[in-house]
Amino acid sequence: MDTFIQQYEKDIIGHLSGFDRLVLRGTLRALAVKSGMLSYLWNIGVLLKDFGNLVLNKSDQLKEASCQRAKRLGRPILYLASAKRSKEDIAKNIARRDGIDKGLVCVLTSVEPCQSYEIVRNREEKRLELQPRIRKCLFLYHYWIDSCFGFMNARIQSWFPFTIQVCINGREWLARQMDRCALSYRREENSFPWIEDVDKAQALMDKQLRTDWPKALNNVARGLNPAHKSMLAPFREDYYWSTHQSEWATDIMFRSPEALGRIYPALVRSGICAFGSTDVMRFLGKKPHPQFAGEVLSHYGKRPEGIRLKHQLKANSVKIYDKQGSVLRIETTLNNPRDFKVYRPKEGDPKGPCSWQRMRKGVADLHRRAEISQASNERYLDALASIKVDRLLGEVVESVCRPTHWKSQRVRPLRPWSAQDTALLKTISRGEFNINGFRNQDIRESLFPGWHEAKIRRRLSARVTHQIRVLRAHGIIRKVPCTFRYVLTNKGRQIVAAVIHTQHIPVTKLTELAA
Repeated sequence: MDTFIQQYEKDIIGHLSGFDRLVLRGTLRALAVKSGMLSYLWNIGVLLKDFGNLVLNKSDQLKEASCQRAKRLGRPILYLASAKRSKEDIAKNIARRDGIDKGLVCVLTSVEPCQSYEIVRNREEKRLELQPRIRKCLFLYHYWIDSCFGFMNARIQSWFPFTIQVCINGREWLARQMDRCALSYRREENSFPWIEDVDKAQALMDKQLRTDWPKALNNVARGLNPAHKSMLAPFREDYYWSTHQSEWATDIMFRSPEALGRIYPALVRSGICAFGSTDVMRFLGKKPHPQFAGEVLSHYGKRPEGIRLKHQLKANSVKIYDKQGSVLRIETTLNNPRDFKVYRPKEGDPKGPCSWQRMRKGVADLHRRAEISQASNERYLDALASIKVDRLLGEVVESVCRPTHWKSQRVRPLRPWSAQDTALLKTISRGEFNINGFRNQDIRESLFPGWHEAKIRRRLSARVTHQIRVLRAHGIIRKVPCTFRYVLTNKGRQIVAAVIHTQHIPVTKLTELAA
């Protein structure tokens, strides 16, 4: 990261790292598994035939207790017929309309799928059985403005096992802390283009990692369901808190949108062309291995936050945004932490010797999750710093514009700006080929789409074979060992990027640059 900042230090006013979005989940682990649920029913003396009545009774208790505070404060309780409506937008509009700056905003309810239980009849053994099922039940969403975390929300499902999900925004939390310290800043949506003292803001952001998460989240659980203990009595079970999803963002603040705009298009285009699957694995701390069976994807698109380039390794990803014009955001999202290790005692032996174990979803490993995410962001920024966008065009393409030899045979030069060779270079640079490579058939179907007779297909295939031979001779692509696939080389990525970029520069602009 230091390399990137030094490279563009004249245009950068600061950088800030910390959690952007945290989705935390509370689970009653004893009730979340079939054996534990059966044990609970046995403890309270409920037969399986009466399970339905028990569920309805406990659900009514939860809904009444959960809405009690909203009724007491006169806050809206709204049922949403469609779960697709943006609950956050509705809650923000209510807060704006009613001038709410602290406390409960509203309670929104919606019927959605959930993991619960169902009683089924085993006809062969002639008895009832309890089976886990995906069902639908009422969820209660609470939105409020917290004195510490700011605007946040949490939901609880009204059927067993009463799972809770809490959403926290790290930048919202930081804004609250900076307000307390009278630290000036400018905020736009979910980013800070300018902060009076960036180092002090970073110190405040680091304090979030020292939060007593179980204590804070247990307070949230009590607000969602004040009747929790009485509902489950005499059975006692507390929530186990885990991190369902984390987004760790590093924001590079530029002096102006123009300063970021000068380099961002080149970074995105070069990133999609230059970073292969092994690079993405390295960013996310995964060592490339021949037997790796996961999927690596790279793609970009336009989002409300800006143009986004995303590299995904199974359930985890690293992304780059141009947020609000002047903020370059690198963001690592971890959905599955089991690919990473944490130095801790073994599960069930808290006082035992420490060793490298698989990272858990539990909030106990949240600090390690932050370390891994920050390292991923730094590796990605270092890779972006290695992309040189100021090389002379002639230097990049000169070597391929001359004839060369391949296996003692002369090979024609490339004509990068001719229609035929430009189409070929654009095809091999496509995102889906950047990961797994391409075959002769892939290029043929792209350059000559449509149905063809077998004789014509063979002729077109031979033509593509000749084109692939030209690309290999000039070092633009290489063959993947033991396959019929080809991938771009580093030299090839530079040439393809240079040729494609110049296709979109007006002639008058080229004349100005040449002058």
